[in-house]
Amino acid sequence: MTAASTIAERFSAKFGTPPRVFRAPGRVNLIGEHTDYNDGFVMPAAIGFYCWVAIAPRDDRKLVIYSEEFRDQIAFNLDSDSSPRIPSRTWRDYPVGVALQLEQSGFRLPGANLIIHGEVPMGAGLSSSASIEVGTALALATVSGHAISRIELARICQQAESDFVGMKCGIMDQFISLHGRQNHALMLDCRSLDFALVSVPESVRLVICNTGLKHQLASGEYNRRRADCEEAVAALKKVMPLIHALRDVSNEQLEQHGSLLSPVAYKRALHVVRENERVLQGAAALRSGDLNAFGQSMAASHASLRDLYEVSCRELDLMVEIANQQPGCYGARMTGGGFGGATINLVDAQHAENFSANVAAAYRKATSISPEIYTCTPVDGAAEISLPELPG
Repeated sequence: MTAASTIAERFSAKFGTPPRVFRAPGRVNLIGEHTDYNDGFVMPAAIGFYCWVAIAPRDDRKLVIYSEEFRDQIAFNLDSDSSPRIPSRTWRDYPVGVALQLEQSGFRLPGANLIIHGEVPMGAGLSSSASIEVGTALALATVSGHAISRIELARICQQAESDFVGMKCGIMDQFISLHGRQNHALMLDCRSLDFALVSVPESVRLVICNTGLKHQLASGEYNRRRADCEEAVAALKKVMPLIHALRDVSNEQLEQHGSLLSPVAYKRALHVVRENERVLQGAAALRSGDLNAFGQSMAASHASLRDLYEVSCRELDLMVEIANQQPGCYGARMTGGGFGGATINLVDAQHAENFSANVAAAYRKATSISPEIYTCTPVDGAAEISLPELPG
């Protein structure tokens, strides 16, 4: 039985009606970290771990949302209940925030029953939160009959996470969950939202190594880094009044005016400015088939995240060090917001199995932690999944 059929059967057993089923993938970012909220460039790929959402409309304006992972349910009336409008700091905030943001954006929702089942590993930096947001948003919009563009849906999901959940994130995670393409990464301009497909050769695999250390971005470090970048922009505006974000600053301009910035703000800005350059260089390398050059950009990215942005940790650095010692590894770096989570490794397909085994053994020996390792290729973005006829 497929995952879609399984969640549909569980929905029918719980609510007594057949549902429609949607899924939204998580993502891994190949290069371009902490550039998205600075209007910069990123290169994510959707991966085959999904949030599944089964949904059926109700006759009232009540939303009943059940999480299979947490075995927890929330029910509230969109017209009258006020308590869900206060964040709970739990899983509930992601689907509730999306529903409230859809309404605030002018898309009136009917009531609905939902079951959410997440496969994206939580705390690994693979954007389990965005997959929940996108799956919920696409399901609610579709059953409500609203024709909302995928770009607008991405913005709505980002707004929900920023304003309701409290994570001042960029748009990358939601965007790639909606716009992923099989066997491709996306080079995304986070200002214009223009993007270009970048083919990922079939000869390589994206190997994700989860350190086992869950990151806690919402605890404040992520938002602190964003504030550091805003401080840098404010200082640079004194001599560059036309800039709006670090996206607008070149490496040469930053070197020229760096004395205006505090030491911390300067380091953060230097990472962002150079990371944007690395994304452009990385896209050119992939297009030309120069996997070694792409790997060098990955290595430089990790060093910058470690030394300038200061979002790595001992476990991530160790995982990268071990990966770089393995045959067939073109490049390795931390991925996601940092402070734990996972690394992304570009590995020759013929070496991927041995790479995973060797990295797991060496990391376990050094840390006594058994890491989870996932071998992936890029997949398509969020979609409704067709179901066979089910007893209803």
